[in-house]
Amino acid sequence: MNRKKTIALAWILVLTLFTTACGFAGETEEQRGESDYQKIELVMAINGTDNQIDARVADYFAQLVAERSGGSVTVAVFPNDQLAGGNASRGIEMIASGSVDLAAYATCTLAVVDSQLPVATIPWSFADYAEAREVIDTTGGDYYAQRLAEKNMTYLGSFHNGFRQITNSKHEVRTPEDMKDLKIRVPGSVVYMGFFRALGADPTSMNWSEVFTAIQQNTIDGQENGISITSSSKMEEVQDYLTMWNYSYENDLFVANTTVWETLEEKTRTLLQECATEACEWGRDTLESEEQLLLAEFKAEGMTITYLTTEELNAFKAAINGWRSEMMAEFGEEACAAFGITDFDLAE
Repeated sequence: MNRKKTIALAWILVLTLFTTACGFAGETEEQRGESDYQKIELVMAINGTDNQIDARVADYFAQLVAERSGGSVTVAVFPNDQLAGGNASRGIEMIASGSVDLAAYATCTLAVVDSQLPVATIPWSFADYAEAREVIDTTGGDYYAQRLAEKNMTYLGSFHNGFRQITNSKHEVRTPEDMKDLKIRVPGSVVYMGFFRALGADPTSMNWSEVFTAIQQNTIDGQENGISITSSSKMEEVQDYLTMWNYSYENDLFVANTTVWETLEEKTRTLLQECATEACEWGRDTLESEEQLLLAEFKAEGMTITYLTTEELNAFKAAINGWRSEMMAEFGEEACAAFGITDFDLAE
């Protein structure tokens, strides 16, 4: 082959590569084909440890997204608020600002951006998980979506963190008098702190990472949390008594940064919403089914588990009735109506 032909072929190759590269870079959704998704990796922040329900829901969601997009859309999950240095409040700032794309946080934690979001944690708002699901999937979810939209967050779903129970190292709790002066670790929420004060207990706000050691050292007597977190934190090793009273329902809200969300292709948004809804339902089902198994493990470890009768439960409700009415007034009629929260009927 002569020199001129060699140079000509070389230029043809260069032009071909250049044209192909430019065509790839400018590829549209139509050119990719209807079955293909945009290639993108999203970042999701989680507050809990990798074995808690929020991280498990996030991991399941990431798995669904990767499978259904053929690996084009991926989600990198960061538990323990790793991206925020372990600070949940900072983590929420990051999802609101768009420093992360997706997140799941408990409503009491999201109170740092909107004090109305934890309204459903008002004690004994729901009778059981079925009622919580029904309310949140209708009027409650609409309320969350409205409030979060004002903070640049898009509501994608909700899943159980669990009904909160109480454990302690001192004695069985059956009556309001049994709560007197018990030092109980609670999240720094106005609802939780106020509830235990109304019962005469001594609530203490403390980082969750410090609780196990604080109980071992008798700095505090106990803690309150859902069964799942109580188990994953191995509280049965340092707590002798657990009272099942379902005093407060807590849930995690699955959210996206709105600015990021709106830049995604519609097809990608549809996929993410479908997978988020499915992951939330999986999380609810998983937590509910595992609770009875975990309670059996607690019992096998020697923990005393107390189930309150209706009469015993009504005694607690009567003891906090005045304070609860104050909480309802503080959250307001609109918020309470969205979750069907009404005054107690203690004549039941």
